[in-house]
Amino acid sequence: MRALVALLLVTGAVAACGLRPASSFVPPVGPGSIRPVRALDGVRVRVTSKEFTEQLVLGKIAVLALTAAGADVADQTNVQGSVNARASLTRGDADLMWEYTGTGWITYLGQETPIPDARRQYAAVRDLDLRRNGIVWLPPAPLNNTYAIGLKRTTAEQYGLTKISDLTKIPVARRTFCVDHETFGRDDGFLGMLRGYGLTYGADVPRAGVRRVSVGILYNAIASGQCAMGLISTTDGRIKALDLVVLADDRHFFPLYNVAVTMRRQLADAHPEIAGIFAPISAKLTDEVMRDLNAQVDVDGDVPVLVARDWLRSQGFVT
Repeated sequence: MRALVALLLVTGAVAACGLRPASSFVPPVGPGSIRPVRALDGVRVRVTSKEFTEQLVLGKIAVLALTAAGADVADQTNVQGSVNARASLTRGDADLMWEYTGTGWITYLGQETPIPDARRQYAAVRDLDLRRNGIVWLPPAPLNNTYAIGLKRTTAEQYGLTKISDLTKIPVARRTFCVDHETFGRDDGFLGMLRGYGLTYGADVPRAGVRRVSVGILYNAIASGQCAMGLISTTDGRIKALDLVVLADDRHFFPLYNVAVTMRRQLADAHPEIAGIFAPISAKLTDEVMRDLNAQVDVDGDVPVLVARDWLRSQGFVT
């Protein structure tokens, strides 16, 4: 028991620092709406994930859900980097992971043009990935972890801003932005967004008003008024913690990154019942839900696996 307590304390401390908060500890769960599935009894399923908070929480959700269904789950979450986690799936070192439609389409499948309709984007990545790589995509969640423009609630209310095209309501001199270094010049990032909304960098948005900062300080820079707006991720827990407003992408510029369970075709063919386990879970994973779960880790310092377990319990999936 002392060893377990020590493990949780260390893991919690890492989470509070915003590092890679994961451990191999999996708390016991009992059946809720997820009931033991005879066909999965003792079946080995290796679950992997990337290393950032959202992926850790989602990975642990998968581990716990499959455990409750009776599978023999190997927790291989917390792999550094999207490419490495994906490679473990395609080469057969892992069986299942949550992935994003935009990442699959652009990064893994090399497609340059994202599809602005969520259903069509999912269908396209599902069909092409299965054909090329033997990877099965289950239907995605509403959760869309993409880029967005975020700002303080007081700023949104002052100018009546609800969508990105409303930015023209702000006087030019006050159109200040904080943007992280990586996404500043990308076609699907800040400069691309300006072009997509008919805004000229240097004229409609003054160059002097754009600050390039690290992701670690980006959200606090917006909340503290160092800039009026910033390019953020839609499911980041700091949105809730800092009471930021997310503007609607009314021109559908940013690629869609709906999350879905992906798995090797061999597992999907042998155990189609897995789709039934994850369908109701995916249906409940919205941007708002994920922001809350991410905030519990990144803001409150909770442990991802316990955040995952408590959410599954709160929804009645496990006990």
